[in-house]
Amino acid sequence: MSAAPPPMRRAVFVSDLHLGARHCHAAALARFLSGLRCARLYLVGDIVDLWWMAQRRVRWDAEHNRVIEALHALRRAGTEIIYIPGNHDRPLRHFCGLALPAMRVRRRAIHVTADGRRLLVVHGDEFDDATHFGTLQERFGDWLYYRILTGNQWVNAIRARLGLRYWSLAEFLKSRSGAAERYIGRFVQAGLAAARQRGLDGIVCGHIHRAALVEQAGLVYANDGDWVESLSALVEEADGTLRLLSHLGEVLAELPPRLPDATPAPGALPEAA
Repeated sequence: MSAAPPPMRRAVFVSDLHLGARHCHAAALARFLSGLRCARLYLVGDIVDLWWMAQRRVRWDAEHNRVIEALHALRRAGTEIIYIPGNHDRPLRHFCGLALPAMRVRRRAIHVTADGRRLLVVHGDEFDDATHFGTLQERFGDWLYYRILTGNQWVNAIRARLGLRYWSLAEFLKSRSGAAERYIGRFVQAGLAAARQRGLDGIVCGHIHRAALVEQAGLVYANDGDWVESLSALVEEADGTLRLLSHLGEVLAELPPRLPDATPAPGALPEAA
């Protein structure tokens, strides 16, 4: 008996893949993408890590190729792909507004869910001015973060040999850092303020490598996470339900559809802004 096909998602959001960097979990990402069926896929920034590739030794192996192959397979299956570059793939912002052969590149987008919620889709680095400290602290933070990610790789290599599940050392340490939690809180508020100023119902972003799906003061804050720490993605189901998924497909958080009022036509997808 053949296995049942995966569910058809209305939209899927992934960000911070950091392809080309040594800390990208390309194998897990390729498996996740290969099991996807969706009408629209948003690549919400830092997909290819041009920063890493310019400053350090590039890591690009067969698993990275499998990620690209999975994206091509989705496109051939009819998935519309929208690429919103982030700060690590910033040069691609020069192509914003152009329709490329396999995807559309946009600086930002407005996604309308099946239940009528209008969500701002941005990478999130535009909120750095409101959330970051001075340059010296940022450089030290970047240096420390990459050391933590290296430790994360070692820990999970050992766990894999022991038959244990993936576990994020980086997320564990950040959750116990008061400074990190305050930074994340400022980022969330900056994102919600941007949605509120535009008269929208919420925001979908990445950038800070902290997956989340919550509703605050009537606004949706959705961070689809990343593929160096949380290994997560955001999906919209056919009825407008939003779900945050792990790389194994487990539901980490969920927001049900809101009560219908001005709902778009069934199956209709909005234009990316």
